[in-house]
Amino acid sequence: MKQTSGSKSVERASMHFILMMGLVSLFGDMAYEGARSSTGAFMATLGASAGIVGFVTGFGELLGYAVRIFSGHLADRTKAHWPLVFLGYGLILSIPLLALAPTWRIAALFILCERLGKAIRSPARDALLSYATKRVGRGWGFGIHEAMDQIGAIVGPLIMSLALYLGLGFRGGFSLLLIPAVLLLVVLMSVKRTTPAPQKFEMEEKVGEDAKEGKLPMVFWRYMLFVCLAGVGLVPFQIMAYHMKAGAFVADVNIPIYYAIAMGIDALFALIVGRLYDSIGLRSLLFIPVFTLPIPLFAFARDPISLAIGVGLWGLVMAVHETIMRAAIADIVPPARRGTAYGIFNAGYGISLFCGSFIIGWLYDLSLAYVILFVLIAILLSFMTFVMFLGKYR
Repeated sequence: MKQTSGSKSVERASMHFILMMGLVSLFGDMAYEGARSSTGAFMATLGASAGIVGFVTGFGELLGYAVRIFSGHLADRTKAHWPLVFLGYGLILSIPLLALAPTWRIAALFILCERLGKAIRSPARDALLSYATKRVGRGWGFGIHEAMDQIGAIVGPLIMSLALYLGLGFRGGFSLLLIPAVLLLVVLMSVKRTTPAPQKFEMEEKVGEDAKEGKLPMVFWRYMLFVCLAGVGLVPFQIMAYHMKAGAFVADVNIPIYYAIAMGIDALFALIVGRLYDSIGLRSLLFIPVFTLPIPLFAFARDPISLAIGVGLWGLVMAVHETIMRAAIADIVPPARRGTAYGIFNAGYGISLFCGSFIIGWLYDLSLAYVILFVLIAILLSFMTFVMFLGKYR
């Protein structure tokens, strides 16, 4: 009876940690997703060309993922998870500083600083979360975190849209984002004080040979092949937004609303697919190719309803990416190597998104038919690698 009571106490502590880290991510997303919905347009007002905006955006994403290889490895080697988390979240303060940027070069520097912060904190944070999800269900734990994360991603763009509507301008909107940036640091300090060692939620009972030698299991690399192909075939929202703007299919003020809708769908389905993962395991990853394939058919239509369906499908797929893909790492990789695994996973995923975004954007300028063909090939390949990975994992 004592053991049962103790187990429930640990489960409650695990859930408290997940919820509090979810609140941190909620405030974080309010700040940086709010900014990301408008940084391109803001840089244009500072005299930046479309090429410069594209380069800064693409390089920022690449930086935000590629550096995770090193920050993840550093987290495993030093066990300094909390310092990396605090440093990474602290760099979100560069977002409200955009309100003071006198030139597009300074604005670009602040944007890149925020992306660097995400690269520094993400592997360490996900490793800490993975320990807590052991007690409540991997999918459910990461699903809750992703849902709270996306609530912030909904509110942030709406704050920017409201600021523009009220005539405060981009600078006024960025200034308002100082509030969630400060709140996340306050909550993070509280989490660190109440749960200084989340690693205790999951103690390794058995150390395999790969873990002893510091190697990642071979199945992880097969999984990474699937992840990268799935990322390459995903049409990014920025290209969808470009299509809406270029064809004047949607009013400018409504584009952030479309993004907020996608984030809302992401938040809702994160909980659903998280539970599904805990029920059927890795087979739930099959939703990725199934729902990715029709995205370009709707996202590049000309009427608002079809565009909304395309954006909605994109939000659903992002829920699976951000929830199940992360949860699977915790089941595939032993705790001692999880920071490194999350670093490699995020870097590979980000590079694949960058490559896919570049190729899809280039093909869009040539013909929409080429975009659809490219996505079809990428998704078919990802499906084949998924079947190969699942067969070897079993």
